[in-house]
Amino acid sequence: QVQLVESGGGLVQAGGSLRLSCAASGRTFGSWTMGWFRQAPGKEREFVAAIRWVGGSTYYADSVKGRFTISRDNAKNTVYLQMNSLKPEDTAVYHCAVATSGVYDYWGQGTQVTVSS
Repeated sequence: QVQLVESGGGLVQAGGSLRLSCAASGRTFGSWTMGWFRQAPGKEREFVAAIRWVGGSTYYADSVKGRFTISRDNAKNTVYLQMNSLKPEDTAVYHCAVATSGVYDYWGQGTQVTVSS
């Protein structure tokens, strides 16, 4: 089992910044991929960004490229999502997830991000 706990959400004005954290525990990390997803009211969940635990390769949705940065701290088993130049359309519940065997099989409870115009 892997436990994921997100933090760092909140209310911010358009153009502002937030940093989300996702702390993982429960199993020894392997060649995993950790990702961030978001779901806005009435919309399907969408991919935001991902990072490979070994090597650090990163991947982003086109909608956040150049504004969001995903990073990791191996010593703390924590993944971060730095979100800059936030827009109202970034408003959503943000979830982190981990893919331990090719699919995202563990999910956090989510943290709300609200961007006011």
